[in-house]
Amino acid sequence: MDITTNNVLFAFGLTLFAGLSTGIGSALAFYTKQTNKKFLSAALGFSAGVMIYVSMIEIFVKARDSLEAVYGSTKGYWFTTIAFFAGMALIAIIDKFVPSAENPHEARDVKDMKLENTNDPELLRMGLFSALAIAIHNFPEGLATFTGAMQDPTLGISIAVAIAIHNIPEGIAVSVPIYFATGNRRKAFLYSFLSGLSEPVGAILGYFLLMRFFSDAMFGVIFASVAGIMVYISLDELLPTAEKYGEHHIAIYGLISGMIVMALSLLMFA
Repeated sequence: MDITTNNVLFAFGLTLFAGLSTGIGSALAFYTKQTNKKFLSAALGFSAGVMIYVSMIEIFVKARDSLEAVYGSTKGYWFTTIAFFAGMALIAIIDKFVPSAENPHEARDVKDMKLENTNDPELLRMGLFSALAIAIHNFPEGLATFTGAMQDPTLGISIAVAIAIHNIPEGIAVSVPIYFATGNRRKAFLYSFLSGLSEPVGAILGYFLLMRFFSDAMFGVIFASVAGIMVYISLDELLPTAEKYGEHHIAIYGLISGMIVMALSLLMFA
């Protein structure tokens, strides 16, 4: 794969956009009276549909092609499958270290912010843990967006948009308890904003640590792992959160719509 400065800057820009969308969630928490749960449920389902479809139909296939070109048909397919589940294992291990009480994917409504409970240390702790948990989660997502954009700009845009949508409720999850605990909008927004910065940090570290060793084999392993990470995020985080925010069928309709839009975009640029 030919790597140019323009490719790297474009990929990094997309990763920055995806990561900093936590700030959009934070802003929504401050400037809307309540969360539009049906819309957010459909949007999260849509994001899951995009990520699942592109992972299984496009990313896994490209990773397999790359590894089969290096190791042959049978070994290449084996390595692709192992890397796919290794990506799932990585994000599952990260998830395991996040205490359930501070899980950033617990749906929180904007209308829950009331100032009479300010200076609550437990709520502040929940918000700070949520920010830390989201930062940890966003690290491999940053690598996923960056790698996808480096391989195919159109693919990178699709991944970045899906992850950006998924980061919006995470911004709410950070800012609601911190604002609730401190009454300080600036502090709540800052922590929410900073939690999204780990996504471009993941891209930078991925570039400097991996790109010097970049080869078809390395690309295939990373891309297959990215597919596993994205499927896990969709099944473990996006769809459950979509159901908590809204109705089951709204989440599913969003999921199917995301798959259709992703399929059409791939067909248009085939």
